[in-house]
Amino acid sequence: MSFQFLVDSVKQQQQISLFRQRTVISEQFDNQIIIDGKSYLNFSSNDYLGLNNHPDINNALKEGANRFGTCASASSLITGYNYAHQALEETVCEWLNKPRCLLFSSGFAANTGVIQALAKNNIKFCLDKLSHASLIDSVIHDKNLFKRFAHNNYQQLDDLLEKHQDLDQIIVSEGVFSMDGDRADIVKLNQLAKKYQAKTYIDDAHAIGVIGNEGQGSSFYHLNDITMATFGKAVATNGAFITCDEEMFHYLINFSRHYIYSTAMSPAIAWATIKSIELIKKEHWRREKITELSQIFSANLDDKVKLLPTTSSIHAIVIGDAGKTLITANKLKSKGIWLTPIRPPTVAKQSSRLRVTINSNHKEKDIIYLAQCINEAII
Repeated sequence: MSFQFLVDSVKQQQQISLFRQRTVISEQFDNQIIIDGKSYLNFSSNDYLGLNNHPDINNALKEGANRFGTCASASSLITGYNYAHQALEETVCEWLNKPRCLLFSSGFAANTGVIQALAKNNIKFCLDKLSHASLIDSVIHDKNLFKRFAHNNYQQLDDLLEKHQDLDQIIVSEGVFSMDGDRADIVKLNQLAKKYQAKTYIDDAHAIGVIGNEGQGSSFYHLNDITMATFGKAVATNGAFITCDEEMFHYLINFSRHYIYSTAMSPAIAWATIKSIELIKKEHWRREKITELSQIFSANLDDKVKLLPTTSSIHAIVIGDAGKTLITANKLKSKGIWLTPIRPPTVAKQSSRLRVTINSNHKEKDIIYLAQCINEAII
C-alpha cells in the first residue's frame, strides 16, 4: 500500500503518548471555555492580559472593517499596504522606540522571513538552546549557518562569538521562553553584541504586553537591533511585527520573501491592534494582577510539585514522562480545569509538562482551586 507511512506514523505517535488532535471550543468568554457542552477554567490561553473580546477592541475592529475592509487584497508591495497598516507601524515604533516596523501574518512567518533573508549573506547565527521552533527551522537547512549555546549560558555565547568574529553574527534568543517561562538577560545579550560588533534578534512573543511599565517587553530593558513579537497573544488580535533600523527595514522589504509574497495582514485587524496597544500601555493593573496571581499560585503548591523558576505569565510544572503527563492533564480535566499537556518534540524528551498560563482575567479563587487540584493530581 502506498503512503503507508501516514498510518504508521500516526499509530506510533499514539503508542508513545505523543498523538495530537484538535479540540473544538464552542464558546469562549472571560477565563472559561465550553467544550462538548462542558465548561472548563482555561489555563492554556496566551491571552495574558485578558484583552480578547474587549469591547473597545471589538469596536475598533468593526470600524476598521467598515473603513478599510477585512482583507488587504494584495501583498504590501502591490496594493495591500494602506493607512491602517501605516498607523499601526507608527504606533509600534513609538511604543518600542525604534525607527522602523514591518508587519507579518504570523510570528512564524516573521521569524522565518527575516532570518532566511539574512542567512544568504554568510551570517553566523548564535541561538539559545531553547529558541522557538520557527527560529530553529529558519536555519536548520544549513548547519554551517548556526551554533546553539546552552540556555542562558552567556559565557558559552561569548566563546562562540569570539570564535567567529571574522563573520557578521546575530545573537538569537527569546525574551520570555515559551515553555519554561524564564527570561533572557537582554542587557547582557546586547553587551556581548556590542563587544563583537554583532546584532541581537529577540523573539518577544511571550514578553510583549506583559513585561515593562507599558508592556514594551524586552525593549523596556534595552533596545534590541531586531525585535519580533506577535499580536495573537497578549495583544489579543492577530499577526506579528518586527522593529529594526532604517537599513534593515529597506533590506527586508527587498529580500524577505515572506514579506514580499504574502498578502498583507487584514487592515481591520491592524486598526483593532492600535486600540489594543493603547489599552496595554495605560492599563497597568493587568500586569500587576498577573504578578499577584502568580505569587498566590506558587504559594499554594505542594513542595512535591516541580515548578520551574519564572517571572512571567508562564508556569511550567515538569512531570517528565509523556504518558504520565497525559494522565495528570485528564485528572485535571475531570475537575473542570483545561490544561494542555506539553510533550516532545515541543520540549525535550522526558521533560513533558503542564504549562500553566496565568492571565489577568483569572480570579484568586480560580488560582487557589487550580493549585489544590494539581496537588491532588500529581503523585
